[in-house]
Amino acid sequence: MAGSVGIGQAAGAASVNRSILRAVLQVSAAGVAVKLVATLKEIAVAGVYGRSDTMDAFLAAALIPSLLVNLISESMNQALIPTLVRVRERDGQERAQQLLSSSMLWLFVLLAAATAAMALSAHAFFPLIASHFPSGKLELSIRLFYALLPVVLITGIATNCTAVLNTVERFALPALAPVVISISIIAGVLMLGGRLGIWAMVYATLGGSLIHALIVAAMMHARGYRFRLWWHGMNQATREVAMQYGPVLLSGVVASGGLLVDQSMAAMLPTGSVSALVYANRFVSVAITLMAGAISTAIVPYFSRLIAYRDWSGCRHSLRTWVQGTALVSAPLGAILIVGAHGLVRIAFQRGAFSTADTAVVARVLAMYAIQIPFYVTSRVFYRFLVAMRRTDLVLCCGVLNLALDVVLNLVLMRWFGVAGIALATSLWMVATFVLLGYWAQRVLKNAEASIAL
Repeated sequence: MAGSVGIGQAAGAASVNRSILRAVLQVSAAGVAVKLVATLKEIAVAGVYGRSDTMDAFLAAALIPSLLVNLISESMNQALIPTLVRVRERDGQERAQQLLSSSMLWLFVLLAAATAAMALSAHAFFPLIASHFPSGKLELSIRLFYALLPVVLITGIATNCTAVLNTVERFALPALAPVVISISIIAGVLMLGGRLGIWAMVYATLGGSLIHALIVAAMMHARGYRFRLWWHGMNQATREVAMQYGPVLLSGVVASGGLLVDQSMAAMLPTGSVSALVYANRFVSVAITLMAGAISTAIVPYFSRLIAYRDWSGCRHSLRTWVQGTALVSAPLGAILIVGAHGLVRIAFQRGAFSTADTAVVARVLAMYAIQIPFYVTSRVFYRFLVAMRRTDLVLCCGVLNLALDVVLNLVLMRWFGVAGIALATSLWMVATFVLLGYWAQRVLKNAEASIAL
């Protein structure tokens, strides 16, 4: 009770929300800068390699490493950060450092094990994900894949350092740091692409990723957390992180399964349906990544701190404020994409082999996809609150239910609307996600308030 009063006196709910807003703006601005430089990178890469077989081979090789980082490392961050903040606030910096060192070692082992497993099975699964590649192109993909595997370890550790920096209210520079990867690739392909071919992309990616990891590790060290891989035993805090990690990882696997389900079911429709999904989703994914990513990054440390002090009134105020705020910003953006879908697709893609008929199909898919934007962005607030409350079991339950709902809705709606029905199914199960997570967040918070009253 004294802790709750203390945090209320020190900051207050309004001050916490101002801090979150400042963090959101910093992460958003850094994200826009990173996206702009990444666009320049795509232009440079396209100018050197075009739509060549070697570029296809590189993209296929880079798919699995990025997926492993997203699943393993991001899941660890979500499981670790709430507990790390609580341990630091209640038990001190040194105990938090011990938890971080143990978790980093655990993360390193998981990433190394996944990397080894992928290396051993590459010749088995690559013919499945690149079944249309001729033998020479397939063999090149596998060689590039082996060369890119260190990225899994390097980038996985870098994302962990970035998440730790967010807990000490450092957002702008960590969010901007990945720009060095794009800069490295631009320099590499322009200077070495003519001599080394596609291997210039590999070396530039490895070099940029390593520089990125060194930057965020140094920043973390400067803010009081040492980069150490050391096991300090299975204490209560470490056990808590382990118990939260499994459901978060499985929910990530389920979410990836939803994307595979959509694309595989689109493949059952007329030619070009999968491409229509991909083209339309590019618009929506940019909006979601910038908005939901910034909010998720900014809100976690503050939720975790409020929860550590059991400041449930502050949690309720911040939860209500950010649900309303994200809805007010994201709903108009979704409406703009729905109304302007045809014009956006025509301006972006209609040239060469992309015909007016293609524009009509992709625009319908985009309009259906855009319905999900306010529900997705707003649901991230509920999602992050539940993770901070260490109720990852509810997050996993929601993911499993919605994967089943996605399959059922796809089967029904694709018969009525074709490939646009698959996009509509995605938006509808995102509405269900918003409802479920919102209900559970309010219920968990209400139970926490009741326990304090008792």
